[in-house]
Amino acid sequence: MEFKPKLNLEINGVKFTYRLFDALEKISETWSQREAAKSLKISHAVLNRRIRDAEYKLGFKLVYTTGAGSGLTPQGFSILEKYKKYQDRLQERSTTVTYGGPVSTGLMDVLSNHYGLETVINSVDDLGALEMAKKGWVDILMLDDPVHAFLYDLDFTPIARDHLMLVSGSDELPDTVQELNGSKFVEIPHSAQRLAWNTLDQLKIDYEIVEACSSPQNALKMVNGNEDLLTFLNNSFISDITIGSGLLAEDTMHIISTVLWNPNPQLEDFLEFILGRGQKIIEKWGFKRID
Repeated sequence: MEFKPKLNLEINGVKFTYRLFDALEKISETWSQREAAKSLKISHAVLNRRIRDAEYKLGFKLVYTTGAGSGLTPQGFSILEKYKKYQDRLQERSTTVTYGGPVSTGLMDVLSNHYGLETVINSVDDLGALEMAKKGWVDILMLDDPVHAFLYDLDFTPIARDHLMLVSGSDELPDTVQELNGSKFVEIPHSAQRLAWNTLDQLKIDYEIVEACSSPQNALKMVNGNEDLLTFLNNSFISDITIGSGLLAEDTMHIISTVLWNPNPQLEDFLEFILGRGQKIIEKWGFKRID
C-alpha cells in the first residue's frame, strides 16, 4: 500500500482540510470545476459547495468563472502555493511526528508499536504540544486533559478513559476527603489534575500546592522523597509502580484524546485500529476502554 500525507491548514483563524486545497489544485490544472470534480471523484455540486463555503468563511473569492472555464483568483493561487510549500515540506518528512502530554504519549508509544506506525514521539505538556501543532510540526496531537480540546475547538477523538489516584509520600493514605485538610501537594500544570483541584475547592478542603513539576515521573519522585507531600497521578501511570487511593476516582474520570492534525490515509487507518482492536491494548495498559 502507498500512503501519502495530506495537510490541514488554518487561514485567518479558520481551519480547512486538505480537501479544499485538493479542489483548488485540480481547478488550477483543469480550468474546469466539472473536470476537477470528476478527477476528485465527487459531484460538481459538492465541489462548488466546498469552494463557496471556504469563500464565505474567508471573506474573499478563491475561484472565478468565465465562459471559457474556471480558474483561481490571485488570493486562491497564493493560498494554493502556500499549501504546496507546506505539502512539500511534509513529503520530505517521511516519519510521522507526535506531540502530546506525558500520559497520552506513553499510550501512543504502545499503540504505534502494535500497529507498526513509525513515529517520533515528543512528550511535553498539552499546551506545549498545541503550540507545536500550530507551527505545523505535528501530525498526531495527543491530549492528557480534554479541556484543551474544548477550549481550542479541536476536532478530537476520544480513545481511552483514565482517572486520578491520590499518591502519598507516607505509608498511610487518607480514608476520607476531609482528611486532606491541611495537606500539601505537588502540581503538574496543564494536566488533568485540575479536576482534583476543582473537586477539592468545591468541597472547601483547605489544601496548599507547594511544589510544581512538568511530569508525573518527577511528581512521583518528589512525593516519594517527602512523606509530607501528596499528589494526584493518572491510574494508568501508577498502577504497576506504586499504591494509590481512588478517593476522587469518580470525580476525576476523563478522556484521553487525539487529533489527527495532518490527516492522511495511513493515520486514518491507524485511528480505526485504535478505536477497534487497539482498545484491548488500551485496557491492558491500565486505561479504560472508550467503547
